[in-house]
Amino acid sequence: LSRCDAYLQIKDSSDVTDFVRSTKTIILDMCSSFLLDAEESKLSNHRLFLHRLSRRRARDSRMKLFTTNYDLCFETAAGKQGLVVIDGFSFSFPRRFDPRFFSYDILRRPAVGEETSSPLEGVFHLYKLHGSVNWDRQEDGSITMQQATADTACLIYPARGKYQQSYVQPHLELISQYLSALREPNTCFIVAGFGFNDDHLSEPIVSAARTNPHMRLIVVDPYAEGIISSGNNRYWRELQRLSQQGGDIWLINATFSQFSEMIPDLKSLTPGDRLLRDIK
Repeated sequence: LSRCDAYLQIKDSSDVTDFVRSTKTIILDMCSSFLLDAEESKLSNHRLFLHRLSRRRARDSRMKLFTTNYDLCFETAAGKQGLVVIDGFSFSFPRRFDPRFFSYDILRRPAVGEETSSPLEGVFHLYKLHGSVNWDRQEDGSITMQQATADTACLIYPARGKYQQSYVQPHLELISQYLSALREPNTCFIVAGFGFNDDHLSEPIVSAARTNPHMRLIVVDPYAEGIISSGNNRYWRELQRLSQQGGDIWLINATFSQFSEMIPDLKSLTPGDRLLRDIK
């Protein structure tokens, strides 16, 4: 796709254009069709992951979940789990993207005799950094949540130009939220299923590990041990070095399902302290 896009910049070709369109159509289909008529157990790990991490004390900030996947696994799992997703889209139909909604929250109205409202349980923020299969870019430039086509889908497709595409709306807003979250104090940042192959996402993580003294970083990958031993990825090498120097960095060799089972109930202690205790 990178070579096709570069070719089309200097020469029009119906064959290349058709190939790009058919490839993007295949990607869209593969990232959405597997959830149709999915068995109840198919998203059990996602449901467990969300259930464990979204059960937070009222004074804690909402969990922020950043993903580069296009699929609807987390949205579907949240629906099955009865959780509420704040994803930057309006609550009315048609659902349109507006970053203001990330600053909104959902409260439970006080009962008779109570003076203050309380945060609704099970609410979390979802940031899809590379777009979603159900984000459709309209002619006026707005993003609407509906089934998209290859020509209108608001996605950052696999290509070497990911870095440049990330600085186009709505991806620019999502990236800025991502960078801001990494600078927050007293943050427990979990990285699961990410290979540190996207420089525009990997560099901020490593930078935060160096400069944010209040951040606890937990990196989960089923091939972590082999990746570190090979020494081929500079981000993994740097994280290992910082961990060995006493940084609050934990590298865990586990699958997503195994890690979901490790996560404890986070209600009593702070999320970071409880998660660290359970892992130890």
